[in-house]
Amino acid sequence: PADNGREAAVVPGLTVYGFNHVSEVADFLNNPSHHTPVVVDNRTLMAAHAGALDLRDVKGQAQARRALEIAAAGGHNLIFVGPPGSGKTMLARRLPSILPPLQFEEALDVTQIHSVAGLLKEKGTLVSTRPFRSPHHSASGPSLVGGGSFPKPGEISLAHRGVLFLDELTEFKRDVLEFLRQPLEDGYVTITRTRQSVVFPAQFTLVASTNPCPCGFYGDSVQPCTCTPRSRENYWSRLSGPLMDRIDLQVAVSRIKPEEMTQHQPGEASEPVRQRVQAARQRARDRFQAEPKLQCNADMQSRHLKQWCPLDDPSRTLLEGAVRKLGLSARATDRILKVGRTIADLDACENLQTHHIAEAIQYRTLDRMQ
Repeated sequence: PADNGREAAVVPGLTVYGFNHVSEVADFLNNPSHHTPVVVDNRTLMAAHAGALDLRDVKGQAQARRALEIAAAGGHNLIFVGPPGSGKTMLARRLPSILPPLQFEEALDVTQIHSVAGLLKEKGTLVSTRPFRSPHHSASGPSLVGGGSFPKPGEISLAHRGVLFLDELTEFKRDVLEFLRQPLEDGYVTITRTRQSVVFPAQFTLVASTNPCPCGFYGDSVQPCTCTPRSRENYWSRLSGPLMDRIDLQVAVSRIKPEEMTQHQPGEASEPVRQRVQAARQRARDRFQAEPKLQCNADMQSRHLKQWCPLDDPSRTLLEGAVRKLGLSARATDRILKVGRTIADLDACENLQTHHIAEAIQYRTLDRMQ
């Protein structure tokens, strides 16, 4: 159809003509020289549109900013835990600003998904920036993973190659969150209907935020918590252990100090952070040359960890002690190694060192709280 001509023309190597009626097709077959192919300048379409959100707007929160950088460099899932007004949402919304720009092939993938969902804002355009999807906590399972009589992609596929932000994670229904487990592990979702099965890609970085308790102020330095231990336990029981195992970075976000709120000097901007992220990802890609399916450290499997994350004796002793003390699962332990590998890449270190593992263990906040 003519309306889809520009959309099809973005694929390299294709000569595309758009028609609205079969008579136009017949005329083309008889007189091809009378028709002009659709021409699209992919370089123009891929021109990045800089967003207005920048890390320089974030005051203080050094550890949370560091966790964002690690998440971006390694493709790690992340959750912020802190009281209302501590900046959890502000931080999460700035993650796309430090992610590497989409490559052309990635942009094609993202554009195809948005086209199937009917969400392309303008015909013949590429989605040239990484998606950021933020479904409401009342979202249903099908809206999250996709569905319908004629299956369409859900939020996790619309976030492919980008960020899925789940604000107030504990307000989502537990059965809805359980839908995330398989896509987080496999990078795709399968929707089965009576006559067909459809597979949609879902390689995204999950960023979540939540209060530490029902009242929101457990551990706050200013306002006391009014919750009982039982209510806090019930609150966290909404999140299953297997789901939390899949979140690599668990970060406590404290209330911003008054002196930080009034300081005039902005924080570090997104661009230099993005440059460090790209350098770390390039080190990972160089390491993964024989494994083209691996895009970043979060994609590594157990066999890759044995090859690329060997530990010296002090590091192994430290990790084993943390596993025993925190009661970590094998999956959570593997994720500590992946995060440690990313921290080493940010430090331009070929081998994991003890302080890389120590920092990675610090990001198991929820394991320490339980």
